[in-house]
Amino acid sequence: MPIESGSCASARQAKQKRKSHSLSIRRTNSSEQERAGLQRDMLEGQDSKLPSSVRNTLLELFGQIEREFENLYIENLELRREIDTLNERLAAEGQTIDGAELSKGQLKTKASHSTSQLSQKLKTTYKASTSKIVSSFKTTTSRAICQLVKEYVGHRDGIWDVSVAKTQPVVLGTASADHTALLWSIETGKCLVKYVGHVGSVNSIKFHPTEQVALTASGDQTAHIWRYIVQLPTPQPTADCNQISGEDEVEISDKDEPDGDGDGFSDCPTVRAPLTSLKSHQGVVIAADWLVGGKQAVTASWDRTANLYDVETSELVHSLTGHDQELTHCCTHPTQRLVVTSSRDTTFRLWDFRDPSIHSVNVFQGHTDTVTSAVFTVGDNVVSGSDDRTVKVWDLKNMRSPIATIRTDSAVNRINVCVGQRIIALPHDNRQVRLFDMSGVRLARLPRSNRQGHRRMVCCSAWSEDHPICNLFTCGFDRQAIGWNINIPALLQEK
Repeated sequence: MPIESGSCASARQAKQKRKSHSLSIRRTNSSEQERAGLQRDMLEGQDSKLPSSVRNTLLELFGQIEREFENLYIENLELRREIDTLNERLAAEGQTIDGAELSKGQLKTKASHSTSQLSQKLKTTYKASTSKIVSSFKTTTSRAICQLVKEYVGHRDGIWDVSVAKTQPVVLGTASADHTALLWSIETGKCLVKYVGHVGSVNSIKFHPTEQVALTASGDQTAHIWRYIVQLPTPQPTADCNQISGEDEVEISDKDEPDGDGDGFSDCPTVRAPLTSLKSHQGVVIAADWLVGGKQAVTASWDRTANLYDVETSELVHSLTGHDQELTHCCTHPTQRLVVTSSRDTTFRLWDFRDPSIHSVNVFQGHTDTVTSAVFTVGDNVVSGSDDRTVKVWDLKNMRSPIATIRTDSAVNRINVCVGQRIIALPHDNRQVRLFDMSGVRLARLPRSNRQGHRRMVCCSAWSEDHPICNLFTCGFDRQAIGWNINIPALLQEK
């Protein structure tokens, strides 16, 4: 009868120990409910200012941490027993394991490696568990810091873009797939002006820096410049949207969406024709923006080009070619003659018009999927967002690699940066809107439940830093725009 080798015996002992370890874990799991109930009973007798839902969440999270550490503690005991067994065998069998000599120093190294692995596992488990706790606190505090103020309902199709006027009176502009652009009173949510000059989806809206003039881009292959005159209505008292209850996130069907018949649309002034029509593209014009000073405008199109126009004459000044696929966005620098264009070819390009005689271009390849937008900050930074679920912050002085990368769980649409506070608003395909700082640290997530927030994809965001009521606006394919009040000092203090 063959004699069982030392290695086989060791393997059998290890198997038995793993089996006993598994049984101990089952026993541990079977007593979890009793332990949780005991903890709740103990806490019920204590005075606490925390809501019961928050206390229950904390109990559950701490219970998960306790179970993980208990399991790791049992594994640690088993590892120590195995190390002791190896030490005994080395002393009794002439220091031979599977035909290889193992010195005391090598044994010490092996044991140290096992301990290092255990330490790393403990750190990973602790980090994962505590991140859940931090996330739960952020969700609670975000609801107090980020408050829904007003909903702007009236479009009959999804809203692609939202923008805030730079001149008085300050109004909100929305561009929709229903072929219209609407101007709204921020305070009352009433429609002030309706533009119906396009015969295709209105994909972008931007306000002139000094005049009551708007620039819209459309699927009808044109961009329009049109003038508006608005009179702001007297603000009326509104109900506090933040008192609405309901924490559960639910999907809402089409029948629950706004029907597009907003109040006050019957007497809303309508603008039917533009001052100027820019017509040099051979495809959908997806975005447009004013260069600094407002004397020139740039457009981006699905025909793979961006065009620079003289506003007074409507003449084409430059055709910016080079992208391999359709353009998705364009943005201009607030103080310099710089333009950045984004494309489905996974790149964005920086165009420099500061020298009137020549213009240069730089190509940046930092993403692996469509670059949905790239925007300037007041300083020397560019922020780009992509369908590859990342947002990257770049330094214009050294664009070889990003200075910060934000990784998300959903594609990122048209981003916007709060220039004064350097906060990035990220609208997502999954209906979320998240706020980050320029170093990539997450600050908050806008509330989203069955009673407030967007019900479908969020397409765009826009900051209004000086408005006393709303300082962030978002729009989505649920046919509405939303005005938010972000308590920025509290947000940065929490960070």
